[in-house]
Amino acid sequence: MSDTNLLQQSLGVTFKNAGLLQQALIHGSYLNEYPATVSASNERLEFLGDAILGFLVAGKLYRDFPELAEGEMTRIRSFLVRRDTLARIARSLKLGEYLYMGKGEEAGGGRQKPANLAGALEAVIAAVFLDRGLAVARELVLGWLAGEFQEVLAKSRDVDYKSQLQELVQSKYHASPSYRTVQATGPDHDKMFTVEVHIGDRVLGRGSGKSKKVAETEAACHALEQLRSDFTA
Repeated sequence: MSDTNLLQQSLGVTFKNAGLLQQALIHGSYLNEYPATVSASNERLEFLGDAILGFLVAGKLYRDFPELAEGEMTRIRSFLVRRDTLARIARSLKLGEYLYMGKGEEAGGGRQKPANLAGALEAVIAAVFLDRGLAVARELVLGWLAGEFQEVLAKSRDVDYKSQLQELVQSKYHASPSYRTVQATGPDHDKMFTVEVHIGDRVLGRGSGKSKKVAETEAACHALEQLRSDFTA
């Protein structure tokens, strides 16, 4: 297996067990063509890395952006962990150059395929986690995604879910949605509001937040998801 020192320098992480990093770079096609050389591909590490990535992104969104509703956090997380985002980071690290893959896969442009790059990056995240721990993995991942966070949050804040819902409901039902506070819990300085959005007696969505405005926004967001799902079903 090749030396991974240059990749470790690019990552800014020195592995105690460099074999873990090598394992993260083994594409399934390499295992198929050279079964006597390696015992496993990077697929198990990819599985673990996907979970770690989602956890780290969700944790940052929860800690650092308390104004975001659950629906907004879900969409932002999906954008940040999607294949294209990960492949872009992998290309910046030149990760494709380090992959072990079969001749057929390589001949077909496998070193630049987004799926291969994204999967390898997730496997590398898992390798870092297993070798150096969660704190190092968090620093690495959130450093990679710092610019992506700012871009997607800026776009998210430009979205007015209540206006979108108003337009959709008026065009489909010739009516306007109404918002109703159904619960307010906690002391005055730390209340949590729950709001439902209705068309007549039909509940379109429900949301919660530290203010009625935040709760209404989340309710509108959930209602939009449900209505769009209904229309495309």
